[in-house]
Formats: sequence, C-alpha cells, structure tokens
Amino acid sequence: MDIGATLKNIRKEMNLSLDTAAKLTGVSKAMLGQIERGESAPTVLTLWKISTGLKVSFSHLISNTETESKIVNIDEIEPVSQAEDGMLLFNIFPFDPVSGLDYYKIIIEPQGRHASIPHTNVDKEYIVVLEGTLEMTVNDQVFTLHEGQAFSFNGNAGHCYANPSNQPVVFHNVIRYK
Repeated sequence: MDIGATLKNIRKEMNLSLDTAAKLTGVSKAMLGQIERGESAPTVLTLWKISTGLKVSFSHLISNTETESKIVNIDEIEPVSQAEDGMLLFNIFPFDPVSGLDYYKIIIEPQGRHASIPHTNVDKEYIVVLEGTLEMTVNDQVFTLHEGQAFSFNGNAGHCYANPSNQPVVFHNVIRYK
C-alpha cells in the first residue's frame, strides 16, 4: 500500500499543485509533500481531510480497487492504525464507483476515542456492532450501541466513535458517498 504514490497520482490526475491541494484539504503543503514522498505516514484524520477535500473515497487513498470476484481474508488485511486514539481500520471492500460504498472493519481499544471531521463527500454511514459497546456521538447527541445493534447517520455531521468499556469494540462501518 503506497498512500503517497496514490495521493500524488490523484493530485496529478486532477491537475492540482501542492498549494491548491493544501488549500482544498486543510493539510499543509509540507505535509502533503512528505506523504507523497513516503516520508510521513498520515493519520486517519489526515487521510479523511485529504479524501474530503479532494472529493475522493477514503479507501481510494489506502488501497487498490479490484473488480474481480474474490474471497477476502480479513485477518490478512494490513490495518490503518491511529495509535493515539486506539483505532485500527481494516479496508475490507475498497470504494466501488457503481455502488458508491466503502466497507470497513474497525476495532477500538478499551477507552479509545476517535473524533472524525464531517465528511462533505459522504451521504450516510452505517454501523453494525459485532463485539463490545460503541458510543457514537453525532452532532453532540450520544448513542450507545451494543453487540448486535446497528446505527446509521449522516456522514457530513460531526461524529465521534468511542469505546467506554474495558474490552475492545469491533464493528463494521459502511460508507455511502454522494
């Protein structure tokens, strides 16, 4: 997975300078350059800023899209890690332009919390909790979800995923883009 090369290709295809990409994404020109050169591993938050600003799917930045039918071994997927907030994100099914969907498995460690910026390029997010307890905050409203429960919300709203328990929470997240 070469996020830097992917970012550079997207930027070049859109005929954007680093300056313009920085203005669109809110990520500094220096940081974008470091990512493109492979000198910096971007956080999930930084990737969301880039995705939103450039109006591309999140998974487009972190994986290669394949159109063939195939079995996916989730345990073999290299996660995108956000160590400071205890989140691991597994891109199970990268963005499909026909369906407009991304499909992720997410694990948040005990007491972990991941605040997400509003995604102006996202219509809806769908959550299905597989293990543990997930506390979702959407526009300052808190929802507590337990194993076997599902939840949907507008992806362009401010939201936060949190694990208030002492056990990891595991959930699937499906994102539908506009």
